[in-house]
Amino acid sequence: MGRLENKVAVITGGAGGIGKAAGRQFVDEGANVLLVDRDAAALQQAVREIGSNRVASCVADVTDAKSTQDYIRAAVERFGGIDILLANAGVEGKVLPITEYDEDTFDRVIAVNVRGVWLGIKYAFPEMRKRGGGSIVITSSVAGVRGAPRMSAYITSKHAVVGLMKTAALEGAPYGIRVNTVNPTAVETRMMRSLEEGSMPGNAQLAHDSIAANIPMQRYAQPSDIAKVMAFLASDDAAFLTGSVYMADGGSTAK
Repeated sequence: MGRLENKVAVITGGAGGIGKAAGRQFVDEGANVLLVDRDAAALQQAVREIGSNRVASCVADVTDAKSTQDYIRAAVERFGGIDILLANAGVEGKVLPITEYDEDTFDRVIAVNVRGVWLGIKYAFPEMRKRGGGSIVITSSVAGVRGAPRMSAYITSKHAVVGLMKTAALEGAPYGIRVNTVNPTAVETRMMRSLEEGSMPGNAQLAHDSIAANIPMQRYAQPSDIAKVMAFLASDDAAFLTGSVYMADGGSTAK
């Protein structure tokens, strides 16, 4: 029996690298999973790749309250409730100095990475209370505990969800709802390809190699590396863990 047997998990950003890996990991651990994403075609591909009758999908915009309520409702109607929310949807924005960063992009990053998480918590909490508790895992980043030049919107957003997590953990504790963040280093995903190109236009591979060389373990994380940490935090093995930041960074912040 898997650690997540018969649990119901909602995963936002479910068509992306980490979201899809988490969906596969959660299904393998026995959960029923609803993948949520804006990209319908990528979402269907993720469902096909996972290949289980315990995974479903819902197209939704995490920045919109009604859309958030719709995906929460879809999980309840399909699987009977919600035990786990993996608030994973995120965008990277641009790699530019603050003085050159446009306001629309900044606002979009904050909307997806912060408002989207806040809305997910807001509407998942009541359903988890009905189940006697649950686990919310938020995808932050090493960018959530330190700064970096030319990434103001992303850095701001990933710091913000750490504060949101701590507040939600305190509010959820009386109801058995645990809330934590997972903070990965660079992961082999589309997002990092975008950041590499933004960092060194035309020399993305050089950027990749430079970033990897600065990680003590000398490599990027695989999406599955992060998914395994998320599955642990979602499980009853982590029953006394809430309000904390879990670095999945290959030793990056130990330096």
